[in-house]
Amino acid sequence: MTVRVVSLVPSATETLVALGVAPVACTRFCDRPGTSTVGGTKDPDVGAVVALEPDLVVVNDEENRREDADALRAAGLTLHSMSPRAVADVPAAVDGLADRVGVPPPRLTVPAAVPPVGSSVAFVWRRPWMVQANDTYGASVLAHLGWPSVGMPGTDRYPRVALADVAALAPDLVVLPSEPYPFGPRHVPAIAEALPGSRVALVDGRDLYWWGIRTPAALGRLARTLGG
Repeated sequence: MTVRVVSLVPSATETLVALGVAPVACTRFCDRPGTSTVGGTKDPDVGAVVALEPDLVVVNDEENRREDADALRAAGLTLHSMSPRAVADVPAAVDGLADRVGVPPPRLTVPAAVPPVGSSVAFVWRRPWMVQANDTYGASVLAHLGWPSVGMPGTDRYPRVALADVAALAPDLVVLPSEPYPFGPRHVPAIAEALPGSRVALVDGRDLYWWGIRTPAALGRLARTLGG
């Protein structure tokens, strides 16, 4: 029996396709040409999702809003939440998804973590400047590769910062991912000027933030980009 799945999480959409399960719909951020879309991760068309009568809707507690998940549940739909916070959580999360859609689990094996080689900070937004704190999947990826994040004050997982405050933390490495903000070469000079003691690296944001089937290969690509 084919399971009808709607995915509201780009990472999960990519993973489902790799597992041989094509979602009947996904978000516009899922990089899945030819598949119907039902809005974005933060603003899904709940009515459109309900109208598709899926057997399962895949959500994430960080990318999706609680009110949308509650509305989908209230409409009688079954939800499956995938919210890994660390690299070590990914194999079990993928196995759990495979089990829910009735396919054999891929049994992912991730490379072993490497000893720390230096501190890092990863920006996630500009205007205002925002960075990731330690309790994030992206920070776990960098720590796994030997680049633990510098400590950020406060409890926000993605705090707003001033460049001068980041410079005061003296990170060895500054990571500029291509998403959620599309950092690129034109942004490097300003960061390099504000943090003259730090090396600046541009990375594929999907490799840093999309967990799931891509995680083992993503870690390898990021390791080659970041060095050690």
